Amino acid sequence: MTELHSTNNSVLSHHEREEIDHWLARYPEDRKQSALLGALRAVMHGENYVSVEKMDAIAEYLGLPAIAVYEAASFYSMFETDPSHAARYSISVCTNVSCMLNGSDSILSHIEKKLGIKAGQATPDKKFFIKVEEECLAACCNAPMMQVNHVYHTDLTAEKVDSILDGLE
Repeated sequence: MTELHSTNNSVLSHHEREEIDHWLARYPEDRKQSALLGALRAVMHGENYVSVEKMDAIAEYLGLPAIAVYEAASFYSMFETDPSHAARYSISVCTNVSCMLNGSDSILSHIEKKLGIKAGQATPDKKFFIKVEEECLAACCNAPMMQVNHVYHTDLTAEKVDSILDGLE
């Protein structure tokens, strides 16, 4: 695939452009928007959030209106657009009915107490961020559950949460 050359190419790292090109190769040439979520994911994992500057660079790289990138980044809960939410580990505790009925409220409280922060905050060292609320993460049969950087952890207990969080570098 021929790499697009643009004035914003310097905003995207070589690795980010390679990752975006990988996604672009999966779709027809006239369907570049199909690579948008993959592009946002590639960029977010560099700094743990997607800046406006990076969103503009993605829009230019894919030949899309900037608003299309902003809309996708702000719609999907997997993308962080607020630098104050940027942390090495993003924790999402499912708060939907199955998880709630199986103790997700106490799991969330346990995590908040353990990390010394509330939902919507990051630890001072930017190691952990707890999302404010996460709707169904589609693991109802193994409730309660959480994600850490989009990796599922199910059948949670306070002890299991401690083991997961303590095992992160």
